[in-house]
Amino acid sequence: MSATVSPLAPKSYPDMPVLRGVRMATAAAGIKYKNRTDVLLMVFDEPAAVAGVFTRSKCPSAPVDFCRANLPTGRARAVVVNSGNANAFTGVKGKAATDLTARSASDAVGCGMDEVYLASTGVIGEPLDATKFAGVLGDMHGSATGDFWLEAAKAIMTTDTYPKVATRTAEIGGVTVTINGIAKGAGMIAPDMATMLSFVATDADIAPAALQALLSEGVGPSFNSVTVDSDTSTSDTLLLFATGKAAADGQVKVESADDPQLSGFRAALNDLLKDLALQVVRDGEGARKMVEVTVTGAESDAAAKRIALSIANSPLVKTAVAGEDANWGRVVMAVGKSGEMADRDRLAIWFGDVRVAVNGERDPDYSEEATTAVMEKQDIVIRADIGLGHGTATVWTCDLTKEYVAINGDYRS
Repeated sequence: MSATVSPLAPKSYPDMPVLRGVRMATAAAGIKYKNRTDVLLMVFDEPAAVAGVFTRSKCPSAPVDFCRANLPTGRARAVVVNSGNANAFTGVKGKAATDLTARSASDAVGCGMDEVYLASTGVIGEPLDATKFAGVLGDMHGSATGDFWLEAAKAIMTTDTYPKVATRTAEIGGVTVTINGIAKGAGMIAPDMATMLSFVATDADIAPAALQALLSEGVGPSFNSVTVDSDTSTSDTLLLFATGKAAADGQVKVESADDPQLSGFRAALNDLLKDLALQVVRDGEGARKMVEVTVTGAESDAAAKRIALSIANSPLVKTAVAGEDANWGRVVMAVGKSGEMADRDRLAIWFGDVRVAVNGERDPDYSEEATTAVMEKQDIVIRADIGLGHGTATVWTCDLTKEYVAINGDYRS
């Protein structure tokens, strides 16, 4: 955990309401960090519906494999998360650690191992000694409470400088439901499904299949549109739980994601996912500036997104932002290398509201002073119009500073 909080951190945290049907507890097991919580237990006293999306990495962690195997049941009673060790690339020892953790959780909570979900974050390649926290899960189950969201977010941090929480309300058939979420992530962020780790819960009564459809759709413009360093984690896990407790208020169970009654819930969920995703970018390791990259006029939305990510992931674009250098030639470079169709002579580029290039050359009204003023801001918008079609996309990233190198140069020590 970095000593200084990111300058892009939220100025305050929302009051996280208790969410019916879920309790949480944290513990300090000393997995890597001294004198801080590093294990989180989430308990659903009655089975919750569950949906999940995971990393597309070809080297996934043992907990990701474990969750994927359990997800078809659609039921969850417990989640165990640890920070400080990713339990990734740990071979048979990794599977043994997940089995021990799941068995300990099922004993503590009184449920099947197929109702347990696991997530780990931290160093890759180090065997995880699950005995460190397996023994405390029983006590954690006894002390777990609903009023614990911010503490839960703190327990899953690694190089994060602040905990990430968000809450929303929505109506389903006239009944108010709540959605709460936490996330962690600051480096190794170029999610290819979700963020590093995120856990979202609602008291709505929604069937697992409908919940999965909502989640799979919701990650596209949120977690799959952010990048800190272009690196997709081995451990990316996003789980969404529905406790169904709003049924007591008369909410009729929603079986299909196409149900028109879900329109408000879908909007609130998508807004919460985007909120958490942007909090991750704003905590990008060493970040001092937030960058929104919008591409318009591409051949398709998919092409626009690839071009936008080419810009957002460019070390040269990101270091220019860090140095407050209005070097729009870096954006030209990133568009040209993206692999998507582009016409040099139709390209236009904006930094903020200042058009810096048009028709394949520098804007005749270009002002270095006006452009530099944009670059000196904490939040910067870069826009590129390709001039070929109607495809659009927006992604978010941060600058690349010396501190990013320092954090990652000694991450294991």
